[in-house]
Amino acid sequence: MDMAWPALRSLHQLARVGTIAAVAEATGYTPGAISQQLAGLERAVGRPLLIRVGRGVRLTDAGETLAAHAERLLQSQEAARHALEAFGDEVAATIRVATFASSAATLLAPSIAAATAEHPRLKVRTLEVDVDAVADLVARGDADLAFGLDYPDAPVPQAPNVELIRVATESFRLAVPDGWDTAESIALSDAADWDWILPPSETNYGRATRAACRRAGFEPRVVHLVTDTAVSQAMVAQALGTTLVTRMMLALAPASGFRAVRLRDDIQRHVVLVRRIGEGDRPAVRAMTITIER
Repeated sequence: MDMAWPALRSLHQLARVGTIAAVAEATGYTPGAISQQLAGLERAVGRPLLIRVGRGVRLTDAGETLAAHAERLLQSQEAARHALEAFGDEVAATIRVATFASSAATLLAPSIAAATAEHPRLKVRTLEVDVDAVADLVARGDADLAFGLDYPDAPVPQAPNVELIRVATESFRLAVPDGWDTAESIALSDAADWDWILPPSETNYGRATRAACRRAGFEPRVVHLVTDTAVSQAMVAQALGTTLVTRMMLALAPASGFRAVRLRDDIQRHVVLVRRIGEGDRPAVRAMTITIER
């Protein structure tokens, strides 16, 4: 019985997340590729592992049994891979790094270039994810490292067996349209009567921004709910409202049509690196962590 590791990993993910589309998003494959992997796994074991239910699928009893064994097999494979990494002086392994848009642009891309230049046999695979889910992602083993955002009012959700390493601290400014008559340094309370462009309140960033406004004595009048930072800045440039920005956010889009004014309020966020406890000694994880911290 010849079972491919990617197919076992996809079956294990399917048992956890429930849909082929969600497996594809978690693994970086297309839904079609996931379906092909699972079909090949069915041929290898000689029995059906999935049943079509409407537009989705569910696991058969055989599929549930194999998925439970797949988890243990994958853990053993991971342990063996990590043990082999420790042999020799050269870092020769593949590492998976989860990221979000602004960290990918400003931190991850130059770190990959520097790390792979120093360690030519190091391979880095990236996965763009919801920044609020990075701790669970690393805890599950779906990524070896992940960038996260830690706000005083909305810390990174805790997950078992993970640790946070602070790699940067950013202060917030206020993005305002060029046409608004605004001083170069203001208090956040000066924006109490302005229209705001913010992410949903259930996100960590949404909670953090609203908490900052409440400390300043007002509830922001949110007229546009936008998650994408680059879109928020484009909307500010069209004089549709104001939003909070950091240096990393500003790197996503040229500051055309708006400017970032200084805030007299001390509003910060911390960029953190998330990894599993005890994996700091893995050569590939250590090499990538050192490069990011420089």
